Amino acid sequence: MNKKLIKLFFILLMFVLPLSVTAEEQTVVIPTDAKLEYNHGIDCYKLGQYEEAIASFRTAIRLAPNYIDAYYNLGNLLDYLKQADEALSVFEQIIERDPKEYEALYNAVKLSAQLGDRVGASKYLGMIPTSSGYYSKATNEVAKYNIKPAGKNPESSVSQTGGVYPNITSPTGVTTDKFGNLYVSSFTDNAIFKIQPDGKKTLFFKSTFLNGPISLTSDSVGNIYVANYNANNILKLSHSGACTVLTKNVQKPYGVHVDGNILFVACQGSNSVLRVKIK
Repeated sequence: MNKKLIKLFFILLMFVLPLSVTAEEQTVVIPTDAKLEYNHGIDCYKLGQYEEAIASFRTAIRLAPNYIDAYYNLGNLLDYLKQADEALSVFEQIIERDPKEYEALYNAVKLSAQLGDRVGASKYLGMIPTSSGYYSKATNEVAKYNIKPAGKNPESSVSQTGGVYPNITSPTGVTTDKFGNLYVSSFTDNAIFKIQPDGKKTLFFKSTFLNGPISLTSDSVGNIYVANYNANNILKLSHSGACTVLTKNVQKPYGVHVDGNILFVACQGSNSVLRVKIK
């Protein structure tokens, strides 16, 4: 029987500690090739070959998208290597799959606080039951930032002043993330731009996958969904820019909106609204 996650500890020497697995997780069938990649990652980690370990954990996740052990090891290793933004993205993928993974929520609180994301840290802290041991650990992590659990309407991290963002060719869709960044799709450039809270504009995503991006929306963990009009599909982008095709054969997707675990797509070509489960 597989053990649950392997937690990385770094006290003089680094070692691996297996924990228990829940009954629900035991029902997840992990393909053999994913297990082999995962075990190779553990071996590389023990040898200090961290980049190869990261690559193996990512491959295991690609082969088995619900391989929670692999997510935990990848997230903990990225955290140890001070890649807080990437580590947070990994723990958010765990939370997306199971909001009751309190250890992942604790790590999301800690990393959000380190990154200065008060809204994110507050939100994740509010998702941990006060009866959980991870709640007290999380509150200790954020105490120095004076962060409290989020209520129904946490303060927005997006600038609340008026203004204009100029020089964007054919902008068609906008959405924001919890860090206060604005994302804008450009239909003619087949690109998505990122505008930071200080107004700095950068190219966030440009690829042959994009073909006439129209509208954008985002979910609670920072994934961005693109109505890819001319390609007749919906793209999913992580906040680090990793792209997957969420669903195909969508007839001229025009508008997108996320509510909980459902993505709504207005399909201009079929005069209908599509419901897509995203978690």
